[in-house]
Amino acid sequence: MTSTSPNNSAHLAEEFLDRSTPASRVRDILRRYPALSPAIVLLIAVIIFGLINERFLDPNNLSLIAQQVAIVGTVAAAQTIIILTAGIDLSVGAAMVLASMVMAQLAAAEGGLPAVIALFVGFVIAVATGVLNGTLVTRLKLPPFIATLGTLNIFVALTLLYSGGQTVIGADLPGLITWTGQSIQLGGVRVTTGVLIMIFVYIFLAYMLGKTAWGRHVYAVGDDKDAARLAGIRVDRVLMSVYMAAGAILAVAAWLQIGRSNAAGPNAAAEINLDSITAVVIGGTSLFGGRGIIWGTLLGALIVGVFRNGLSLAGVDTLYQTLAVGILVIAAVSIDHWIRKAK
Repeated sequence: MTSTSPNNSAHLAEEFLDRSTPASRVRDILRRYPALSPAIVLLIAVIIFGLINERFLDPNNLSLIAQQVAIVGTVAAAQTIIILTAGIDLSVGAAMVLASMVMAQLAAAEGGLPAVIALFVGFVIAVATGVLNGTLVTRLKLPPFIATLGTLNIFVALTLLYSGGQTVIGADLPGLITWTGQSIQLGGVRVTTGVLIMIFVYIFLAYMLGKTAWGRHVYAVGDDKDAARLAGIRVDRVLMSVYMAAGAILAVAAWLQIGRSNAAGPNAAAEINLDSITAVVIGGTSLFGGRGIIWGTLLGALIVGVFRNGLSLAGVDTLYQTLAVGILVIAAVSIDHWIRKAK
């Protein structure tokens, strides 16, 4: 009678587990490198649209895409750090518009405040929106979806009450308020100051998330709040800091919005909420929290910008452009669900 020793059994089990399929190996790679899949999608999209229309790769058109992505990309950066904690913020667009109206109206026309003070007050308001959201989530223990759905309506109402429904045009604003819309020459391409500021925001967040204890705590809280709490992490403090940081980033986005449109209006950026979530999801950040990198979000925002611009140059109707973005979102969420099965 042949017997199998425990060591041989363990060896056979290990050998069996190592027989991974090509699909599982791909899934493991995508799990380790969340930005890989959006990078591949972006590269393929650029090649295809460049072949369809030679104007797509024109430096001026690429500069236009970058300008269009700057605001969405900055708002999406704020959305990313919240989604990394397994939350979501439906009020990012409304908070950004509220901050932009405060900045513009305080600095506009005769007798306005100095531009630096107006910007500072706008930053304080944006951070205050983050404090409110963070308080609802950490103190009242409301689900982020419900809490930010409520504050979305609050911020919209406050914006309309404060502005009286009126738009502030760039001619009434000092140069510092609209400075982010100014263009500078880099090589053969003109880019706005706002694009450079957005890139700086991503560099700063990449450092904070990848090189600091705060970043490790953000990922830990998103992966498993209970385990993070048992490990000694003050979960509520981390969540509050994330919502406050998101508010500060939204203040930057508000400044970029004024410069981009050369105006501040209460109805600006109506679709920014969905666009920001789209960029985050396409960029490989998991809606379940704990997985993703900030550069993936930038790639996601670029993918959305490239698709809209490329389809427009190809003569595709706006409705079909929106349809394409919707398909991208569904595909990205499906891939995320598939990747999460990797052990």
